[in-house]
Amino acid sequence: MIKIRNEEQKDYKRVEDITRKAFWNLYVPGCNEHYLVHIMRSHKDFLPELDLVIEVDDRIIGNIMYTKARLIDEFGEEKDILTFGPLCILPGHQRKGYGKKLLEYSFERAAALGYDVIVIFGNPDNYVGRGFKSCKKFNVCLENGTYPAAMMVKELKPGVLDGRKWIYRQSPVYEIDEKEAERFDEGLESMVKEYRPSQEEFYIHSHSVIQ
Repeated sequence: MIKIRNEEQKDYKRVEDITRKAFWNLYVPGCNEHYLVHIMRSHKDFLPELDLVIEVDDRIIGNIMYTKARLIDEFGEEKDILTFGPLCILPGHQRKGYGKKLLEYSFERAAALGYDVIVIFGNPDNYVGRGFKSCKKFNVCLENGTYPAAMMVKELKPGVLDGRKWIYRQSPVYEIDEKEAERFDEGLESMVKEYRPSQEEFYIHSHSVIQ
């Protein structure tokens, strides 16, 4: 039986543990996504309405968390939008459609709350099938004017981005203090940090821009 619901306080440790296991050695040796989850819940940009877990047979196997973000056009007009992350499914349950179910449910909830745009950073292989497109196609860039290959946009309301140039600004909650993250991790179960090819793939994606 599959169930998607809001995260509750009693779920915190379980969700942080799942996040740690899902991201460990994926992008870098070790990870800090579980620390991000830990600090995100108390941040002003966090959206508890879109803090979701997915259960299989009454056991949590994954989660997704959203925060507020902004788009700013060339005239200084601001638009409130969303970003999400971390999104994860426990190893052993991946590639079975659970992440897709969680995403699609969260999109419906976000639209019902009145949000119409989501901007994320991620591997395009994982998200273009969910309706995300290159930020370049929506004229959404970073403050330095670049269009990262890993930055993607999804319109929850088609046509809401009208082609004007937008600058993306994410929540400062994602600016993690690496030393604090390390201290947080020291109190958890020991896991071995190692190199994996996915880390090079992440490096390539995260440092590529579209001209």
